[in-house]
Amino acid sequence: MSDTDMMQEEAGKNTEEQPEAAGRETDRQTDGRTNREEQPESAERARQTTGRKRAQSRSRRRRRRSGRNNKAPVLVAAFFITVVVLIALLSVVIKKYSPSKERADLNEYYNVQGTEDMAVILDGQRLEEKAKYWDGHVYMDYKLVQQYLNQRFYWDSNENILRYVTNTDVITVNAGSMEYTVTRKSESTDYVIVKVDGEHMYLALDFVQNYTNIDFAIYQNPNRVKITASWGEIQTASIRKKTEIRVKGGIKSPIVTDLEKGSKVTILESGEDWSRVCTEDGMIGWLKKKRLGEAASETLAREFEEPAFSHILKEGPVSLGWHQVTNQEANGRISNILQSTKGVNVIAPTWFYLNDNDGNIFSLANREYVSYCHQNNVEVWALVSNLENPEADSAYVLTHTSTRDYLANQIIAAAIEYDLDGINLDFEALSGEVGDAYIQFIRELSLKCENNNLVLSVDNYVPTGYTAFYNRAEQAVFADYVIIMGYDEHYSGSEDIGSVASIGFVREGVENTLKEVPPEQTILGMPFYTRVWELTPKEGAGEDVESAAEDYLPYTFTCTDEGMQTVENRYTENGAQAVWSDEDGQYTAEYEKDGKTYKMWIENETSLEEKLKVMKQNNLAGAAYWKLGLERPSAWDTIIKYVN
Repeated sequence: MSDTDMMQEEAGKNTEEQPEAAGRETDRQTDGRTNREEQPESAERARQTTGRKRAQSRSRRRRRRSGRNNKAPVLVAAFFITVVVLIALLSVVIKKYSPSKERADLNEYYNVQGTEDMAVILDGQRLEEKAKYWDGHVYMDYKLVQQYLNQRFYWDSNENILRYVTNTDVITVNAGSMEYTVTRKSESTDYVIVKVDGEHMYLALDFVQNYTNIDFAIYQNPNRVKITASWGEIQTASIRKKTEIRVKGGIKSPIVTDLEKGSKVTILESGEDWSRVCTEDGMIGWLKKKRLGEAASETLAREFEEPAFSHILKEGPVSLGWHQVTNQEANGRISNILQSTKGVNVIAPTWFYLNDNDGNIFSLANREYVSYCHQNNVEVWALVSNLENPEADSAYVLTHTSTRDYLANQIIAAAIEYDLDGINLDFEALSGEVGDAYIQFIRELSLKCENNNLVLSVDNYVPTGYTAFYNRAEQAVFADYVIIMGYDEHYSGSEDIGSVASIGFVREGVENTLKEVPPEQTILGMPFYTRVWELTPKEGAGEDVESAAEDYLPYTFTCTDEGMQTVENRYTENGAQAVWSDEDGQYTAEYEKDGKTYKMWIENETSLEEKLKVMKQNNLAGAAYWKLGLERPSAWDTIIKYVN
């Protein structure tokens, strides 16, 4: 193609495209007009767009701020919760380790229930029992007085009479009275001494103090009486700084009372961290040990003159023989009785016994008998018993002041009438309920004996738990001699057979008596008799269930009491030989006759000497023998080696 052709073709293309270009130009022109015509609307859109952008920007900023704002409450809440938890934990810790401020209900703590009730603080210990506060005076139940303060007060609930015996006088008080008698002299007080409330007798503490080494003080809130009855050394301490004592050892225990610095307490019990104390006004509780100053010993004392009791005691050993007298004819044999003995310096004829419930006594006393004994330098301590007349109720007589007085007066009257040297009291088979009355009888009788220069001796069982009410210690205060009946280890009513007085039984009896009675007032009673046991086999023994029991006895038994020579004749005549028993401290013998077995633990010179050795080893006041006539002459040769 030529250049011309190419130029024409190009020109043609340009010509063809012109309308389109023109059209675009026209469009641009049109758009220009349109844009110009729509310029307000575009501006608005622009403004709107800008507004939207600004709004979006503000929204983003708000969201950012909102995010920040939303996080702040969470942080505050978390912080608050943390603080609350910490406070709670701190509160728990504080509560756990901080002392309680709770105060004890003192009336409940001291068990004071009524306006008349008074708590009793005795030697730093609070008693469960209560005292009474009447008309400005403290009254204590008679049983409490007996148990804790002075056992010598005796209350006769049958006749409403209070008795107290000193070393010189008998004090008598009637219930509801302000007056009392000291032997025969009348005295008075400004208060009622004895008040009876139903089954309880209350005794004024002021009156108790007249005869008892006690001191007491009264306090309120709660009502209480602080009593000091034990004198001697106590441990005290001063309070280092203001503190409190609590019901129990621990800071959470309720507070009993507050203590000021320098106040003094008595230390009752010392623990590792806490000590139990009693304040000077009788408040008891526990306090921290570190609050106490250095402990110091302090001696409590009070001026009080204790009564001095005297006794009529023989200079040398007592060698007493009991002479069983059942009728006046027996009194006529006293010369034979005494001539067959050696070394006897006291004889006790069984002359008197309680004969009725009025306190009368039956008497077999004989003046010639006494005169003969005195001519031979032998004293007569007549025996008074309660066993011979079963119709006479010992308990009734002893527990009624009027009949008890009458009995004592009858005994003293007879002693004076027959010129006796002493009384030997032999009241047996008493029950525990009459124990206090029996001891009161001994107290009252002892003063009457002393006033008439009469020796009072009292016969006693070997000590056991069930005879403790005989109160040998109190007997020894008032009576001159306490005699151990060192026999009847086995008797007709025993559950099994055995010795009358094995050496172990005797030793134990002496040992236990000396826990209550001084040796110079103790006389050892010994048996002159042996019990011969007759054993009869039971039919079918060993064939039934009963016989398989551990304590089953394949025999029934009876016994007889026989003297020394009679027993020896018995076993030798039946071909038996006596065998020595170290365990029993005596010979034993056994034989069979007519299908029965006879056993005996023999009392003779040898067994007697074993008992006399016990007497000598314990420095006792002497020996007594039941009963004269059952011994053989050679027994006295043994006796005088120990009591001469």
